[in-house]
Amino acid sequence: MAMNINKINRNYNEYPFIVIWEVTRACALKCLHCRAEAQYKEDPRQLSFEEGKKLIDQIAEMDNPLFVFTGGDPLMRPDLFDLAKYAIDEKKLAVSMTPSATPKVTRAAVEQAKTVGLSRWAFSLDGSNAEIHDYFRGTNGSFDRTMKGISYLKELNIPIQINTTVSNYNFDDLERISECVKEMGAVLWSLFFLIPTGRAQQKDMLSPKQHEEVMKWLVKVQQKMPYHVKATEAPHYRRVFLQNKQSVDRKINTLYNQSSFKNPQKHVDVLGRAPKGVNDGDGFVFISHIGDVYPSGFLPVKCGNVREHSLLDIYQSSPVMQALRNKSLLKGKCGVCEYKEICGGSRARAFAVHGDYLESDPSCNYMPVALA
Repeated sequence: MAMNINKINRNYNEYPFIVIWEVTRACALKCLHCRAEAQYKEDPRQLSFEEGKKLIDQIAEMDNPLFVFTGGDPLMRPDLFDLAKYAIDEKKLAVSMTPSATPKVTRAAVEQAKTVGLSRWAFSLDGSNAEIHDYFRGTNGSFDRTMKGISYLKELNIPIQINTTVSNYNFDDLERISECVKEMGAVLWSLFFLIPTGRAQQKDMLSPKQHEEVMKWLVKVQQKMPYHVKATEAPHYRRVFLQNKQSVDRKINTLYNQSSFKNPQKHVDVLGRAPKGVNDGDGFVFISHIGDVYPSGFLPVKCGNVREHSLLDIYQSSPVMQALRNKSLLKGKCGVCEYKEICGGSRARAFAVHGDYLESDPSCNYMPVALA
């Protein structure tokens, strides 16, 4: 499956690399940063089981992208594993999910995920201890339930992904979190750099200098740790990575091969990695619980609805999606940056701060050569 979703010649104008479906907005947690502003009960308008199957059919027709169930809390949806089984068995999709750490994370639930063939289970860890993590998640006991859930995954040999939202709440704790991820035996540490949307506030966002500092540190983490590192809503990590690579060997080989940083002790990531950078609407598409389609969950600009049009048509033909894939339309310093084709800046953060998804990413600390 990894070879299929990692085709080097995959054209993001035609098909996305990753599709995320918010199967429900129901969730028992009250996370400070929640982009979905999740509620305790499911929305009666959410896509039905039959509508979900039709959506999965359409996703499979998009050259079998990586497919993720998110929420809210996916486990709040009673037919979750039936949908997963359909996607995996009938449509041969690689399926992952990101449940919340609640009492619904039982050993039986993890066993069911193993039975249906889930490719990966992702838990959020936003602090190295209960004090930091539980505050961020708005629920006492969330840290302990996360640890318990991870123990189930390890027992049943399900690949573990750890998601961390990077913000002012845990900036000084990232080093300790990175060690926790190592101890858990995770295959991937996915860091989400906070976007001030939903419940998240702009004051919670790192400064440009802090963003740069974290990304330079992540290059070192990628080199020394046994897990892989992925940065979401931080495409300038690719620029930092490339600059570091140039400083090491003065050669620009393929950025995404990461050949000079390969570690023979790294855990095998069966899902593989994108052959080139993924950005909002550019290799990435998000479907809400009611079928609305967005460039990502953090960029709330509606491009269509799967109840009215096919997902493929929306992804390929939406003027918003097309604009996001055209780097020549970028404004400000992003528009003149020599790294814009491999970076492009966070379009979601540009929209959240400037109200324009084509404006410069306000979190970037780099000064393009054209403006130096």
